Amino acid sequence: IAAQFIKTHDPLRERCWIAEIDGQPAGSVMLVKGSKSVAKLRLLLVEPSARGAGVGKALVGECLRFARQAGYTSVTLWTQSILLPARQIYKDAGFRLIETKPHHSFGADLVGETWTLDL
Repeated sequence: IAAQFIKTHDPLRERCWIAEIDGQPAGSVMLVKGSKSVAKLRLLLVEPSARGAGVGKALVGECLRFARQAGYTSVTLWTQSILLPARQIYKDAGFRLIETKPHHSFGADLVGETWTLDL
């Protein structure tokens, strides 16, 4: 996903952010074009040492600010039901869960979730 972003991203409509705390990487996230009007939030990651410090909330907030500026009308994302802290960040940002779907990935039975937010 990241390699494809580096090769083809549109800097006017797509971005990647890397957060730092005291000069050390603390987290990252990407916003990519899903369609002309829909952006996708991708690959939210907060390093274990930075969890609870508001890094995930700040990264998602920056994605949404940029999505509005870039002219998107909504943002979607796909996550796993077991990623409870990430799900809370999305819920607090106003995303709503619109679909759940069981699947087998990473050697485990999981439930994928699609969330959306109208901007």
